[in-house]
Amino acid sequence: MERAMEQLNRLTRSLRRARTVELPEDNETAVYTLMPMVMADQHRSVSELLSNSKFDVNYAFGRVKRSLLHIAANCGSVECLVLLLKKGANPNYQDISGCTPLHLAKCMSKLLEYSADVNICNNEGLTATVQCLLDSGADINRPNVSGATPLYFACSHGQRDTAQILLLRGAKYLPDKNGVTPLDLCVQGGYGETCEVLIQYHPRLFQTIIQMTQNEDLRENMLRQVLEHLSQQSESQYLKILTSLAEVATTNGHKLLSLSSNYEAQMKSLLRIVRMFCHVFRIGPSSPNNGIDMGYNGNKTPRSQVFKPLELLWHSLDEWLVLIATELMKNKKDSTNITSILLKQKGPDQQDTTSIPSFGGPGTGSRENLSIDTGESKPDDVGKQEASVDCQDVISMTANRLSAVIQAFYMCCSCQMPPGMTSPRFIEFVCKHDEVLKCFVNRNPKIIFDHFHFLLECPELMSRFMHIIKAQPFKDRCEWFYEHLHSGQSDSDMVHRPVNENDILLVHRDSIFRSSCEVVSKANCAKLKQGIAVRFHGEEGMGQGVVREWFDILSNEIINPDYALFTQSADGTTFQPNSNSYVNPDHLNYFRFAGQILGLALNHRQLVNIYFTRSFYKHILGIPVNYQDVASIDPEYAKNLQWILDNDISDLGLELTFSVETDVFGAMEEVPLKPGGASILVTQDNKAEYVQLVTELRMTRAIQPQINAFLQGFHMFIPPSLIQLFDEYELELLLSGMPEIDVNDWIKNTEYTSGYERDDPVVQWFWEVVESITQEERVLLLQFVTGSSRVPHGGFANIMGGSGLQNFTIAAVPYTPNLLPTSSTCINMLKLPEYPSKEILKDRLLVALHCGSYGYTMA
Repeated sequence: MERAMEQLNRLTRSLRRARTVELPEDNETAVYTLMPMVMADQHRSVSELLSNSKFDVNYAFGRVKRSLLHIAANCGSVECLVLLLKKGANPNYQDISGCTPLHLAKCMSKLLEYSADVNICNNEGLTATVQCLLDSGADINRPNVSGATPLYFACSHGQRDTAQILLLRGAKYLPDKNGVTPLDLCVQGGYGETCEVLIQYHPRLFQTIIQMTQNEDLRENMLRQVLEHLSQQSESQYLKILTSLAEVATTNGHKLLSLSSNYEAQMKSLLRIVRMFCHVFRIGPSSPNNGIDMGYNGNKTPRSQVFKPLELLWHSLDEWLVLIATELMKNKKDSTNITSILLKQKGPDQQDTTSIPSFGGPGTGSRENLSIDTGESKPDDVGKQEASVDCQDVISMTANRLSAVIQAFYMCCSCQMPPGMTSPRFIEFVCKHDEVLKCFVNRNPKIIFDHFHFLLECPELMSRFMHIIKAQPFKDRCEWFYEHLHSGQSDSDMVHRPVNENDILLVHRDSIFRSSCEVVSKANCAKLKQGIAVRFHGEEGMGQGVVREWFDILSNEIINPDYALFTQSADGTTFQPNSNSYVNPDHLNYFRFAGQILGLALNHRQLVNIYFTRSFYKHILGIPVNYQDVASIDPEYAKNLQWILDNDISDLGLELTFSVETDVFGAMEEVPLKPGGASILVTQDNKAEYVQLVTELRMTRAIQPQINAFLQGFHMFIPPSLIQLFDEYELELLLSGMPEIDVNDWIKNTEYTSGYERDDPVVQWFWEVVESITQEERVLLLQFVTGSSRVPHGGFANIMGGSGLQNFTIAAVPYTPNLLPTSSTCINMLKLPEYPSKEILKDRLLVALHCGSYGYTMA
């Protein structure tokens, strides 16, 4: 009866308190009853349950065998932690991985009151965020089995406060048994604040961090985070870091210029250090944001002085280039004799270093900066090495090394300028060494993408090298284009990127143009560059097939006349912006969207089923249009412009002025071609200017807002600097693909004029050459003659000219040495000289195809 009453009372108390009032007798059940209360720091409830219980407070449970004290420490349940300690919980009890409550603690001070051993370490490291250490008398320098001390573990997780208190209490700076130091761990994790604490107690570690910039195994972004934090503590610290980085960069640069050094290693090291130098320079405390307060613009501010060590390297670079230029001038056909100046034959008793007199840094007296160091070769090996070096072209030996230093120079100049501006000093440098740099690019055009990024970023400099770049095979330029376009994205970004539901472009089939425009305008541009995921509303399908379908449909919608964005050209197969597109109130937004779609398609190598006029491709590339481009929209007017150019108009009484009547928003208005044009007569002397200005008015000024809007969208995905690697014909191939060309159909539908017949030797040679060249070159030929790579449906029989159907035509032209073929695209005519042999014909034809759109006449 008494026992029954006790159970009834227990039940009553339990119901009133909504919990068990007594712990179960077995520890396993009891610990899971207590654990949620400990986690919530319900210390009164825990105290009541433990008061009349035989529960073992050190009972280890779960797979990792932790006690309730571990739980209290990890959750920061200070009151429960104190209660458990008073009940006899062991603060140094280790779980299965060796962690004590100290490792997990968020309330370190209370554990130390009960003599917690701060030196017991597990093999995984300290996982808690420790806020303070109290005076506990523990041996804080005791290492664990791996040689790691508590300071080591604090640094491994960037626990700044823990590290600071440990150092304050006398913790020694010791590596583990593998030689890994606390600083190594801090830098690997990017823990700038903890590094700052270590340097406060061990100032020598500052230089250690600077030297770490040369360690390729350390992640650059982590080291950059550390330098960022340190540089922002004070102006003096900022300047000290920059000066130290400049000194290390200079040393590495001189090593790179030593021809015996490891090129790859030294190049990567130099550029890595310079990148960090430039990054720190930009983000320092109250960092200037313009080019006025910068060292290379002449001011001697404290900040400009940090570049002073690098001047030694730039001087050495300049001396190298001057020396090479001198030798090139002596013998432009053979620059290998420079080797006799740079290298000296050595006997077995001579030193292993050959240096160039007077090439040391200014004021240093050093002659090692531009040395060719053979290392520690044995005497018998020296002759072999020298013989090997002597027979090499010094430009091949030095081009990559010097180009890497030039890249470093450009980066240092750029970091002192506002974004988008090129340093005047660097422009002057390129102009000074123009011939040598062109020689480097001629030998190895890939240098542009490896080191000469300044060409892609500065149109003024790029124009100097464009003829060299465009002389490279189209295929190579395509590879460079995509390498540089995706240089900031890893392979994992481009392929098999996990699709986030929010990143899917959800579009409606019945309003695909408008809905696509809306979702693309709201999408994250960076994510669209990485990958595209499209789903049609109400459909489950996704993947590349759907993306391909989306681009196909949009290709047709962009030129849909209902939107009035593009209009057909005179040949009926190509399109260009509609000057009357303003009838659609949203036309500029839609042009921007059209640019985005073509930019996205090019970014992801998706082809679009649109062919634009040659003039519009020129607009995308930033190439000026010419009067021949007018033929695409008005063939007769183009012929009139051609007539003016071909004839003397002095006494014809045309009374033309530099103004024309044109349709402006539906009304005819007189528009001056230049200021005061209405009063300036067109004469024989200025007629070429008149034709060019009329062309620009018809082909550019009339649709300038549309072009600008389109380019705004296009350049979101394709940088202008990269797309200029191509001409207008190649851009068409990039966007719309390489067509299949049936040579037999081509031959069958070709006409001959001006003296040629099908059986003439030159004509036969021509078709033999066409059959022997690559498919790419056939497309270039088709573009060269017709202005488009497109073969219409039905084959060559349906090729259009300026006035309707117009067969491909070959016309005879008298031969003169080195004469190139030319073309009249408005009538699809190839003007083929009467070459004396097939070999000469092929050579001249290929030159015209690869260079004809820039620098050669296309009549």
